Amino acid sequence: MNIFTNKDIQNFFMVISCILGSFIVLCQFIIWLLGGALNLAILILSLLITLCILGVCFLYIRKQNQIMEDAITQINLYLSGETDARIDCNREGSLYKLFHAVNTLATALDANAVKEQKVKEFLKDTISDISHQLKTPLAALNIYNGLLQDETEDIASMREFAIKSEKEIDRIEILVQNLLKITKLDAGSIIIEKSPENIADMINDIYQHFEFRSREEQKTIILSGSDNIELFCDKVWMTEAISNIVKNALDHTGADSQITIEWKRLPAVTQITVRDNGSGIHPEDIHHIFKRFYRSRFSKDTQGIGLGLPLAKAIVEAHDGNITVDSVLGEGSIFVMSFLNLTKL
Repeated sequence: MNIFTNKDIQNFFMVISCILGSFIVLCQFIIWLLGGALNLAILILSLLITLCILGVCFLYIRKQNQIMEDAITQINLYLSGETDARIDCNREGSLYKLFHAVNTLATALDANAVKEQKVKEFLKDTISDISHQLKTPLAALNIYNGLLQDETEDIASMREFAIKSEKEIDRIEILVQNLLKITKLDAGSIIIEKSPENIADMINDIYQHFEFRSREEQKTIILSGSDNIELFCDKVWMTEAISNIVKNALDHTGADSQITIEWKRLPAVTQITVRDNGSGIHPEDIHHIFKRFYRSRFSKDTQGIGLGLPLAKAIVEAHDGNITVDSVLGEGSIFVMSFLNLTKL
């Protein structure tokens, strides 16, 4: 029988047999000393009891061995790729506690494997998206470089192609910088250093940053809010978030458009709103605009790189806030950032 292939079980039965045999011999010796003769009935009874004890031990060990074999079968199935394989552990006892621990370990390994697969898919998609985003400006740079080499006599054309090349280089730089920022936020390697900041001062800095562009594109940026409202935030990162939303508004509005930046303090939250009267967002896209590298099939815009809004969302959420968007196609969009007001205890 296969249970006797185990050396420990062989030794166990040998020891038990020796102990029971010694007990029978000792009993008969005592009977012989007391009565002067061996008692056949007691000898037979002792042998029967010995056989019963050995039989019970054999059945118990065979059952435990079968339980272990079943457990090993399930483990081997799991190792061969059947991730749903589990050991039956619906009973009490130390052995079943061990089985439960093994099942818990298998579940944890499955969860880690799924997470690892998602990370691999995310990295694959991200690399693909980055390659796609870089392909367009690099191709444009290649074309402009070729034209610059051909137009050696035309200074005006050379200047035009040089300006276009500079814009494509800026686009690549923005992509790389935004990738670094959003990756650092994901990795938790950036510490958000919050302090009370005057919102009006932040918005004025943003206005000055975009003032030249808005004037060149014949667009108006309107500021609306109190001068004494403060927000507990990291000024650098919050400025980055609001700037990305304002840039998005500039990217999707035409000449003579208005972009309004409004801030106000409500009883429970402080809100910063960026409103424009541009092209709006298609209803099919409204739930996807905060996804990285998302580009609408309805959008005619070629300036965006699909990271500005996701980065803004990540920064707002790092400040324990939330960002919402409401838009009407052809009429404009409203982005609202809300932050809980700190209460004094």
